[in-house]
Amino acid sequence: MTKIASVLFGFCLLLLGACADREPSYPLLDGGEIQFSELQGKVVFINYWAEWCKPCRTEMPELNAVQKTMGDKVRVLAVNYDGIQGDQLEQQSKAMGIEFSGLTEDPRPQFGVTPSGALPETLVIGPRGQFQQVLLGPQTVGSLKQVVASLTENTNYPPASQKSD
Repeated sequence: MTKIASVLFGFCLLLLGACADREPSYPLLDGGEIQFSELQGKVVFINYWAEWCKPCRTEMPELNAVQKTMGDKVRVLAVNYDGIQGDQLEQQSKAMGIEFSGLTEDPRPQFGVTPSGALPETLVIGPRGQFQQVLLGPQTVGSLKQVVASLTENTNYPPASQKSD
């Protein structure tokens, strides 16, 4: 009996280890979910917005344009700063004119980034899936193109697991 218990205990430890290493998935407002590993090779902009934020409204058409024109290199994702959910989130997203995917959960913990407390705020995740910087204030197509260019100009970079001197 102890041999069976030992085997079961070992199996349970293996299962727990596999679950602990699993990358989080984030639900999308329009259905489905996403993992950031799926976005490797693209620059990801995670934009925090609120309905009451006037600069957020100014910025939204710029973010929409970046997603439309640079979708092969970029993925723009929206996160509501106030944490609203459900129908209210859908209604506010439409009212804001958001044409790109919205996340219903905040991915900040995955990247170890604390909120700045200012809006609009955009987290930049590089093509290797690593947090790069926080952009504060409304962004433009031009400013976002500069960020993309700075992160993708050297396409021969080593994989994230390697360090270069």
